[in-house]
Amino acid sequence: MCASGKYSSRGPALIPRMKTRHRIYYITLFSVVLLGLIATGMFQFWPHSIESTADWTLDKRSVHDAPLVRLPVSSPIPERGDLSCRMHTCFDVYRCGYNPKNRIKVYIYPLQRFVDEVGVPISSTGLSREYNDLLSAISDSDFYTDDVTRACLFVPSIDVLNQNSLRIRETAQALAMLPRWDKGMNHLLFNMLPGGPPDYNTALDVPRDRALLAGGGFSTWTYRQGYDVSIPVYSPLSADVELPERQPGPRRYFILSSQTAIHREYRAELERLKEENGEALLLLDKCSNLSQGAASARKRCYKGQVYDYPQILQESSFCVVLRGARLGQAALSDVLQAGCVPVILADSYILPFSEVLDWKRASVVIPEEKLSEMYTILKSIPHRQVEEMQRQARWFWEAYFSSMKAIGLTTLQIINDRIYPYASRTYEQWNNPPVVKWSSVNSPLFLPLIPPRAPGFTAVVLTYDRIESLFRVITEISKVPSLAKLLVVWNNQNKSPPEESLWPKIAVPLKVVRTKENKLSNRFFPYDEIETEAVLAIDDDIIMLTSDELQFGYEVWREFPDRLVGYPGRLHLWDHEMGKWKYESEWTNEVSMVLTGAAFYHKYFNYLYTYKMPGDIKSWVDAHMNCEDIAMNFLVANITGKAPIKVTPRKKFKCPECTAIDGLSLDQTHMVERSECINKFASVFGTMPLKVVEHRADPVLYKDDFPEKLKSFPNIGSL
Repeated sequence: MCASGKYSSRGPALIPRMKTRHRIYYITLFSVVLLGLIATGMFQFWPHSIESTADWTLDKRSVHDAPLVRLPVSSPIPERGDLSCRMHTCFDVYRCGYNPKNRIKVYIYPLQRFVDEVGVPISSTGLSREYNDLLSAISDSDFYTDDVTRACLFVPSIDVLNQNSLRIRETAQALAMLPRWDKGMNHLLFNMLPGGPPDYNTALDVPRDRALLAGGGFSTWTYRQGYDVSIPVYSPLSADVELPERQPGPRRYFILSSQTAIHREYRAELERLKEENGEALLLLDKCSNLSQGAASARKRCYKGQVYDYPQILQESSFCVVLRGARLGQAALSDVLQAGCVPVILADSYILPFSEVLDWKRASVVIPEEKLSEMYTILKSIPHRQVEEMQRQARWFWEAYFSSMKAIGLTTLQIINDRIYPYASRTYEQWNNPPVVKWSSVNSPLFLPLIPPRAPGFTAVVLTYDRIESLFRVITEISKVPSLAKLLVVWNNQNKSPPEESLWPKIAVPLKVVRTKENKLSNRFFPYDEIETEAVLAIDDDIIMLTSDELQFGYEVWREFPDRLVGYPGRLHLWDHEMGKWKYESEWTNEVSMVLTGAAFYHKYFNYLYTYKMPGDIKSWVDAHMNCEDIAMNFLVANITGKAPIKVTPRKKFKCPECTAIDGLSLDQTHMVERSECINKFASVFGTMPLKVVEHRADPVLYKDDFPEKLKSFPNIGSL
């Protein structure tokens, strides 16, 4: 305490009181130093280079503020471009390295203004709004990095979207001056309008060494498969005009042509088609009575009548997209936005993103020489398939065409999938809309590959009360190697199924479903228990099919998953005397139906049969307790436009309990009823969708004189 008191009493003497003017001086000095430290810290962590995302917005940075780079006349020029380049020869995948997210990193070069020695810019337009939007999208994405040492892919800030605005030699020199150019290795250029008069090359004419090209007009001659990326030609109308999505279905016009710069030979052929088909085809051209400008670009005319463009595209089922001076046309994007199925006539054109997109789901591609046959070709497409294509066309536009952002990020994702193939997007992810009708069930119309053998098939047995025969069927089916599950549809509401202990013991799950009403359509209901894509519909008295026959039928279905694959075939014929269709079961060289008493099909058709069967066909079948198999044949043929596939030589299912006399009597009545069904269904569908074929599928070596042990399916059975 004494020491404390002593120190306290001597404090003022040891530390003299600071004068007021000195105190103000030191406070000011301290404040300046403190502010300096704060400012230094802020600048240390604040993004201060052009690579930051904010810098890629025109509102925040003008191209005029970018540093000026003068190109000497003697600047090196890259090589023309190596057509042999592939990812394993001209791309350094090791630069991408491994990362937990399996995502490439993309670096965007700082913005610069390149001019020649006399100060003339290399481009007449500078940085276009479209290219600015593209760079902004990349810089805002997960692909972007501002660390050049981490980059796998380099994107120049030099805008080469439109070759018409470029000075070819000087642009090439500017590319060669990029610090990481290295003969274009791992560099990506975006170009939508390649070539120029008179030849209009289908790839960018700027020499670019080994750089990847995302091009908007590739032909099979200039496209480097698996290296370049074919992109769409962006339509500025996408941003300016909003077209509400329209429900798929028939439209006012069947075919519409709206392009204005069509070669005179093509226009003459279209006019001839117009004369032959009348109002079904609308042939538009530019409006000669309107002044040129933005407003006239959104108008089309036919004989003085003015139509709003692109709105008029929504009034047609099919829209023609013909090649112009360039293969790639912005009209393709407008057509997709309208939900109109594009009819593409551009020989050798590499369709946008065709590396991953299945264009047969959304378009019709016709050789230019078959333009005269276009109407006939399109008329042969089933109505339901047209609706699917309309829906898919609109979704393609929304996902991949609607903006420069969508185009740019899709391009990067395709390149990313090449570099990290084990983490790439699947066919379904690229081609199936996020919201799929009847969740998790894909239409078999466009399966890209043979369905895998592993999942097997689900056998659905429709039964009423033939217990002994049912158990024999279950026992025989259980011998088929690819059987995954057996589902018994108990169609008797007055009698309970046998106790669990009485059922045959089989190696796969067996499930019994009890129905509320005795309806034939119950066999085609989309039960939740059906988890496989393949379904075998089979009656409870079909005990004559061998396990080899059933396994072979499943293998054939795997090759043709959009078909009905069955055993006995039947035929429809036109009775000229009666003036109507008739059902034929005689042995002939032709088949147009297979009996679903034992037939394989895709479970997708269960949904269509139950929820989308036209008219009153389903209720008519249930009321007459007949012809559900004919109805399914009509449905599948109408959807696919294809005939069923008959397998093995078996001609009929023999009924073990029928006598010859009963069979003859029943057969006469049966034939009349079945003929009535065909005429009824043809009336409801408004057409005859059944297709006639003259072939069947048999196993290889089936008839050959080889030892049985060498044959995969030795026991095919008898007629």
